Amino acid sequence: MKVREKFIVISILILVVIGFISISWKPILWSLVFFGPLILVGVYDIVQKKHTIINNFPIIGHGRYLLENIRPEIMQYFVETDTEGRPINRVFRSLVYQRAKKTNDTVPFGTQMDVYKAGYEWLDHSMYACNDNDKNAHPRIIVGGENCKKPYSASLLNISAMSFGSLSQNAILALNKGAKKGGFAHNTGEGGLSPYHLENGGDLIWQIGTGYFGCRTKEGAFCKDTFAKKATLENVKMIEIKISQGAKPGHGGILPAVKNTKEIASIRGVVAHTNVLSPPSHSAFSSAKGLMNFIQLLREKSEGKPIGFKLCVGKKQEFIDLCKAMISTGIKPDFITVDGGEGGTGAAPVEFSNSIGMPLRDALAFVYDTLVGFNLKKDIKIIASGKIISGFHIARIIALGADMVNSARAMMLSLGCIQALECNKNTCPVGVATQSKSLMKGLNVADKSERVANFHKETLLSFSELIAAAGVANPADLKRKHINRRVNMNTVLKYDDIFPYIEEGSFLK
Repeated sequence: MKVREKFIVISILILVVIGFISISWKPILWSLVFFGPLILVGVYDIVQKKHTIINNFPIIGHGRYLLENIRPEIMQYFVETDTEGRPINRVFRSLVYQRAKKTNDTVPFGTQMDVYKAGYEWLDHSMYACNDNDKNAHPRIIVGGENCKKPYSASLLNISAMSFGSLSQNAILALNKGAKKGGFAHNTGEGGLSPYHLENGGDLIWQIGTGYFGCRTKEGAFCKDTFAKKATLENVKMIEIKISQGAKPGHGGILPAVKNTKEIASIRGVVAHTNVLSPPSHSAFSSAKGLMNFIQLLREKSEGKPIGFKLCVGKKQEFIDLCKAMISTGIKPDFITVDGGEGGTGAAPVEFSNSIGMPLRDALAFVYDTLVGFNLKKDIKIIASGKIISGFHIARIIALGADMVNSARAMMLSLGCIQALECNKNTCPVGVATQSKSLMKGLNVADKSERVANFHKETLLSFSELIAAAGVANPADLKRKHINRRVNMNTVLKYDDIFPYIEEGSFLK
């Protein structure tokens, strides 16, 4: 007998027994308070035709959907090891939490990493380690080329692009207040300049995406006059043109309708409670020279602030064409942000997130080498973003050629993110990636801003101690030869073997 038939028989028997007993003992009818709803649910399960499992297994079939809903929590808390979690494992999540709270971030009993597994990487230390790197634990990088009138002194580590809309107002407030306290920059993401980005006075990198949110016409085109009004604000230190992002390159941004409130729609200049899909490419330009001219326009309208662009590397020839356009037009960006294909986002199609975009280390080496080959690197700073959590992550990225780094998910974790993987559902349980007023109330801006500042400070201190152990006093002196990667059990290569340097200006010959 099938479960459905068993349910029908058992339900009839229960009702008959209760009815029979009630003839002589009325209190038995109270048992219907328990059995009645169960029988009604089971009847509904049999009648409905949408879910086969529930139809075939009334009542108990719901257990399957319950377990499916709590599977991420079961995996995270009971199944996965400290080094297996995805996308950020527990080792690094714990590291962020500890540094944000300024608690003990040391580990006992040695590394949990398999040091003989292909892909394991490490930094060469020196017998002659530096002793005073803590005096330079927060180096600054000047961003601004020869045509920049207002160069910006940036921290080595900054907050990567995350929009208001994707994140809650309390999350934005806490991030910006933390940036103000720690003296580092906060990238607005493509969602525009919100009051919450401006309220606490932290330094901002204003990102201009393909939707031109905050500086668009009613038709969705770029509006230079609106841009000029906001770009000249004191808080705005740099302007970043978003060409593509690592988590969904070539796709454009996605803001689900459930997170598109009236306030967010007003800031972005769109219709509330609708899905907001940024175009996959810009309408203000359609060629390499067009991008250079757009850079020049933004530089003029911002009164000479640093202008750059962000991209996830796709077709290499297209980036080479950009370098040629820089030479032919004489217009150069002040910085280029390289976003790795492993980058995070609040919402992205699975195929784009998993199968499009060059990973950060490969992309960074290519961009650096191409700029060097065209003799352009001396004028352009490189910012790198893509799963940067620890001091070692910073060190290996600087060694590959970046001048500074951005981090998004680590900053979210410092806010209290528990990697619930509900960023795209508006149900973030810790109030970080949601527009639910009820959920975001739990995110205390004053407390979390301290944690953001703490994480920034402690991570850069760790980075400083790390390169000091390598005998390197200045981050700019980190080279590819300092980083090792095991490629198989018996072979170890240095980064300059895997990513060999090229001669400066060699592409011009």
